[in-house]
Amino acid sequence: MRLIRLVAAIAFMLLGGVVGALNTQPVRLDLGVVQLDASLGVLVLMLLALGMLLGAALIALGVVLPLRRRLRNQTTGAAPARQEA
Repeated sequence: MRLIRLVAAIAFMLLGGVVGALNTQPVRLDLGVVQLDASLGVLVLMLLALGMLLGAALIALGVVLPLRRRLRNQTTGAAPARQEA
């Protein structure tokens, strides 16, 4: 299993390098407050990574933490918290 993860990680890193190398056009991203100057490939990879991090954080807050809380309450014998609508 570790070998498969290592091979997949290396493959995606190489793919990211290819995307960065093929898209060298300079681009300015204006976010209103800040402006980012970078090549198109670097900007695409940065925004992809940011989207993955935000998605993982939302999943952790919305799914993982409530499930851990429920599991902890069940193992300690505490009464489950009430959810009001």
